[in-house]
Amino acid sequence: MAHLRGSGYDLLLSDPVTLCGDLVALKLAVPFVYSLRFSPASTVERHCGKIPAPPSYTPAALSELTDRMSFSERIKNIFWQDEWDGYYSKVLGRPTTLCETMGKAEIWLIRTYWDFEFPRPFLPNFEFVGGLHCQPAKPLPKEMEEFVQSSGEHGIVVFSLGSMVYNLTDEKSNVIARALSQLPQKVLWRYKGKKPEALGSNTRTYDWIPQNDLLGHPLTKAFITHGGTNGIYEAIYHGIPLVGIPMFADQHDNIAHMRAKGAAVELDFGTLKTEDLVDAVNAVINNSSYKENALRLSKIHHDQPTKPLDRAVFWIEFVMRHKGAKHLRPAAHHLTWYQYHCLDVLAFLFTCAAIAVFILVKCCLFCCRKRGRIAKRKKE
Repeated sequence: MAHLRGSGYDLLLSDPVTLCGDLVALKLAVPFVYSLRFSPASTVERHCGKIPAPPSYTPAALSELTDRMSFSERIKNIFWQDEWDGYYSKVLGRPTTLCETMGKAEIWLIRTYWDFEFPRPFLPNFEFVGGLHCQPAKPLPKEMEEFVQSSGEHGIVVFSLGSMVYNLTDEKSNVIARALSQLPQKVLWRYKGKKPEALGSNTRTYDWIPQNDLLGHPLTKAFITHGGTNGIYEAIYHGIPLVGIPMFADQHDNIAHMRAKGAAVELDFGTLKTEDLVDAVNAVINNSSYKENALRLSKIHHDQPTKPLDRAVFWIEFVMRHKGAKHLRPAAHHLTWYQYHCLDVLAFLFTCAAIAVFILVKCCLFCCRKRGRIAKRKKE
């Protein structure tokens, strides 16, 4: 910490999913900015960032739900927090909570945009920068370009399960290779494992591929992906339909979003069969609605007043220039949970109504008794 203090940092950039970046910022007495795709069930954004998130139409992150939910799905959406309050209090040397500390973030840079997200309310210190890493396609290496051009009118399919999947079982790799060999397209597959025996002549494997450049190539017809956020946004940027084979983390949720937008087909990796993959790829290529929806999302993404990267840079530099962005923080951070939901006001109004009803009932009873006594006297 002494070394960090002596380095003269102006700002700390952190992902709240990896905790304690906020603690470092407070120890260094510098403002901090969050950059994130999501937190599980959107807990951090809702409870710490104070964004309104009505569970009736705002699906929790990782829930794989959309903004149109049935009754049972709304129940599922509600029951999705991890308590680090004790640790945070110990480090800072005073009573605090995880959300109180995280809530001190000046700006939240959300790595999605409305081309991907479902409409929902957000606050002025939340800025969407999805696709900030995307850029126009660059020329491919000569050997790769020759292979792509050899595909002719059928075009190519790009296949990648991401950098975290290094190998597959022989059985699974051959199931996939057999499916790819049945496609009329040429396939470029990022795969470091043992070359499958069923690998067709139309398929080439690579330890690494220039994914963004391939997705931006005019001959690219489809993208088979695990559903990582970076790959999803490169596909949106270039208007390429997807075949999603999600495995873990945010991948299922990402593919669920793209499926709801009509730009993807989802497959289950655990039960994946050769014919499933063949049918899925043929569907997204031959059914024009997938391409049309992918292009629609691409148009939305490109039709922004400023580029996502420029917005991210602007707000980071803004916080550095002004030593924060307190003017964008909602007063909700200073309210208790019952004040935030106006439960104290409702309790007061309910009490007033109850007192009014009580007085009214008492008055009615009093009048009835008095009238009864008068009637009794007249009879006597």
